[in-house]
Amino acid sequence: MQAKLQEQLSPTDAEIILGRLPERIRAALIAHATEIEYPTEAVIEMAIASFLDTEALGFVDCKPGRGL
Repeated sequence: MQAKLQEQLSPTDAEIILGRLPERIRAALIAHATEIEYPTEAVIEMAIASFLDTEALGFVDCKPGRGL
């Protein structure tokens, strides 16, 4: 059986990621999500995608190496 690929981070996965981050990073991501009125999972996704590709808005747009 093949695993289904997701193009967006799920709320459950976001909670798992948040639970493993240092408190100051977790607090900053949650505060930013609240400030811009976006789901926390979207903010985490945007942070990771922009680290990998400065031109990406999220995982769907991410093409590692393009924006460096």
